[in-house]
Amino acid sequence: MDSISLKLPEELLEASDRCARALGIPRAEYIRRAIERMNREAEARQRAARIAAASRKVRKESMRVNAEFARVERAPDA
Repeated sequence: MDSISLKLPEELLEASDRCARALGIPRAEYIRRAIERMNREAEARQRAARIAAASRKVRKESMRVNAEFARVERAPDA
C-alpha cells in the first residue's frame, strides 16, 4: 500500500479524529473510507453525465419510435 502526506486544517483534522473515535476505527481508516466514498460519488456523477449525454444524442430517434408505438396502440390494425 502506498502512503501520502497531506496537510489539513486543524478543525478538519480534529473533526476527523472525533468521528474516527466514535466509529472505533483509526484515523487513517476513516480518511480512506472518506476518499473511497468521494471516489464512488464522483464516478456516479460522471456515469450519470455520460448517460445524460448519450440520452440527448438519441432523444430525437426515441421520440420518433415512441410516436410510432403510440400510433400502433391507437390503431393496432394499421
